[in-house]
Amino acid sequence: MRKLFFVAILLCSWVVLKAQNIQLHYDFGRTIYSTEESSRQKVTMTLEQFKADKWGSWFYFVDIDFSRKFTESAYTEISRELNIGKKGFAGHVEYNGGLNKGGSFQQAGLIGGAWNGHNADFSTTYSVQVLYKHYFKSYDNTHSYASAQLTGVWSTTFANRALTFAGYIDFWRGEAANGHGQLVIQSEPQLWYNATEYLSIGTEIEISDNFIYNTANNKSFFVNPTIGLKWKF
Repeated sequence: MRKLFFVAILLCSWVVLKAQNIQLHYDFGRTIYSTEESSRQKVTMTLEQFKADKWGSWFYFVDIDFSRKFTESAYTEISRELNIGKKGFAGHVEYNGGLNKGGSFQQAGLIGGAWNGHNADFSTTYSVQVLYKHYFKSYDNTHSYASAQLTGVWSTTFANRALTFAGYIDFWRGEAANGHGQLVIQSEPQLWYNATEYLSIGTEIEISDNFIYNTANNKSFFVNPTIGLKWKF
């Protein structure tokens, strides 16, 4: 539930652009995988904001997971891009981290480059990022290690602007429980019906491999759908 406004980077190199939305998702993952994801939260609120300026752009999101009694966690990613020329290239720096009820997420810093583009009327936008990623020791059971990440982000609005298909996919090097490196894949495509200029109704599907921590069995591939509302400011 993230990065969906990041596709607008570099669309307004000479003017200031602001875009912000809040999303509320009901997650069916715990119902589908009652054994493997018995502790998965059913309700997530996401706040996203993108802002372009004459140097580049800022983007951040915060995911907040709720249970019936607690705010279970808050995870954030914040990034800055600096334009390089006029061909859609940019330098990219990013921070990932957050807190949960039991402690914290392992923090990571990313740096690299991006290539961003759009069609003639901006109804379709895209971004490809190639990044060096470094995980930092964040709590007792973690350690610092180097990684790399490839990210693709897209958005397209069609059917007379009634529908929006947007999302991202990340590939990066993670570490298995035995310390060996492994490929982690995580993607969150979204489909929205734009009921009004501000309100959208839709779904998000989290698709991942080696991303969800599962001690129940050897399953590593998961598909977790949601139903959601989005309000654009």
